[in-house]
Amino acid sequence: MSKAETKELLNIKNLTIHYITEDGTVKAVNGIDIQLNRGETLGLVGETGAGKTTTALGILRLVPNPPGKILGGEIFFEGEDLLKKSEVEMRHIRGNKISMIFQDPMTSLNPVLTVGEQIAEVIQIHEGLGKQDAIEKAKKMLEMVGIPGNRHSEYPHQFSGGMKQRVVIAIALACNPQLLIADEPTTALDVTIQAQVLDLMNNLKKEFQTAMILITHDLGVVAEVCDKVAIMYAGEIVETASLEDLFENPKHPYTWGLFGSIPNLEEEVERLNPIKGLMPDPTNLPSGCPFHPRCPKAADVCKKQMPKTTDLGNGHKVRCLIYEGIVKA
Repeated sequence: MSKAETKELLNIKNLTIHYITEDGTVKAVNGIDIQLNRGETLGLVGETGAGKTTTALGILRLVPNPPGKILGGEIFFEGEDLLKKSEVEMRHIRGNKISMIFQDPMTSLNPVLTVGEQIAEVIQIHEGLGKQDAIEKAKKMLEMVGIPGNRHSEYPHQFSGGMKQRVVIAIALACNPQLLIADEPTTALDVTIQAQVLDLMNNLKKEFQTAMILITHDLGVVAEVCDKVAIMYAGEIVETASLEDLFENPKHPYTWGLFGSIPNLEEEVERLNPIKGLMPDPTNLPSGCPFHPRCPKAADVCKKQMPKTTDLGNGHKVRCLIYEGIVKA
């Protein structure tokens, strides 16, 4: 079967990424598995510090080294392990086959280049077009994201926050990548602009048949855009399921806590029920299950035993001793 015919686009197996510093080792990503098919959107959800952005940088081989180090695992993209690629090969893949929308559009754009030049640069590098042809394509990309093409000669400071994010999306999609990684693409935007950007990303994803990993801490955004969801906590994926399964039948106590923190328009409650405590320090993770200090179902065994991944069927997987029959639900 050729690469074009295989459904699977990305398969991450047992990926481990640590930052080794003088103050200790930051265990950012600890043996995660992710599978993504062509055209699918995966929501990678978790609190700040869960390891979501490090995972994305790992896929692109952009983890800053030092102090970051990919200690183990495999990242198969189109059937080939990205961790075995040379830096020259990775440069060809980045922006061309895998693109990333970074968290803050204000810092993603170069203030001294026009937006047209910044989009054209990506096209020239990967598609080998001349400068004028690349500028023409850049104008078309701007129009595709809802910005008049004649604004290509303007600088980033002449655009609003929402417009800057549209420019960043145009850069990311300029070479029609197979995989788009969007790192909290709507966090810096107000709610109405956020809805517009999500609509735009949804439409472009369908048009280009692009697979997407959407990194967020907002389950509302996940419900709008994603096909399946991976819940991340302290560098581990604790639950994976289709969007419908996760919203209708969440299994992990951490996932219950995330849903308990969201206001429900149909129920009148005096207070929300947030997860108690804070994310553990990644330089000093608790023994056993990393969630046990905050878990309402934790038993003594949770302090000692690391849970394995239990497959509940239909692609729903969870890491919790409850589903191994060791702890009572």
